[in-house]
Amino acid sequence: MNWSRLQRRRGARLLAVLVAAVGVLLFLWLRGPNWSRVGHSFTDVDWQWVIVALALNVVSVLMRVLCWRVILLQALEKVRLRFMTVLSAFAIGLIANAILPGRGGEFARVAMLHRKMERRRGLWPELIGTVIAYRLLDLIPAVLLAAWVVLAAPLPGWAFASLLTVIIIGTAGFLAGIGIARRSTPSVIAKLGPVRRWLAFARQGLIALKSSASGALAGAFQTLGWLCQLLAVWTAMRAFRIDLPLSAAALVLVLMNITLILPLWTGNVGLLQAAVALPLIGYGISYSRGFACGIGIQGIEASVGIAYGLGFLAKEGIGFATLRETRQAAAEKVSSGKDNYDSGSSSGLA
Repeated sequence: MNWSRLQRRRGARLLAVLVAAVGVLLFLWLRGPNWSRVGHSFTDVDWQWVIVALALNVVSVLMRVLCWRVILLQALEKVRLRFMTVLSAFAIGLIANAILPGRGGEFARVAMLHRKMERRRGLWPELIGTVIAYRLLDLIPAVLLAAWVVLAAPLPGWAFASLLTVIIIGTAGFLAGIGIARRSTPSVIAKLGPVRRWLAFARQGLIALKSSASGALAGAFQTLGWLCQLLAVWTAMRAFRIDLPLSAAALVLVLMNITLILPLWTGNVGLLQAAVALPLIGYGISYSRGFACGIGIQGIEASVGIAYGLGFLAKEGIGFATLRETRQAAAEKVSSGKDNYDSGSSSGLA
């Protein structure tokens, strides 16, 4: 890459960061709470509930790692992966999602796992496929949770429409994933168009969904992860003196995840807090207290992800600059479709 091209890319990234920052500030100015009341909410926090929420988030991460490991073992034939190896890659993905724009953690976790494995033909797309399969299994608890909220919680019109969309798209997406898993994979992925290339990538990891036993086990771990996260949201609400039923926490959790589907800026800070505060108004909770609770929930989840990530970054001897470069290289490899799938050569992400 020549110097002028590198400078243009850096300038584009800087411009994107500035635009995102302006967007955050504008959003907080238009939809921001009464900040003095937000501050007052933090003086009244029950820290015992915060500790419980932190513990539940820790367990949630472990359940999700177990889910991904089941998918990996099913998709990668004759490959033995230790739990700690998968946890390390997953944890580094968590911190990448927390500090890098977009969903950079998905690429980072695959790259980190790839560097621990013996190179062979087709490894890269198979690992990408396992992440897609992992995300598809997210749809099962998400749809169940959304359906429960529709039946159990008082909803404003906009929230009802959002949840109904989650149910329809989530169900369709999961069924489509099952269909993709049953299709054969073309031998030359790099020559396919972008849509067909992604479908081919997906099938490599969706093999786990073809096996009823491994698919059910992975789905059970993913559902337990969501359950722990739901209880973590509920306990975080209790920490901010918001004593509401579990269905209210389920509503908040689903809307939080909808907000994070399209990462407009890192963590969608501000937008996510509004997604927590707005539905709680219907329960008689002030916007400022709900916004403060949203800050707390995101802070709790981010602190767990960052703690996991920092620990394993130190263990692997990887700095933030290397993490950023690795994530970028992985993203470029996926977008180009150029992989050892065709040639059998090393991927270059060692």
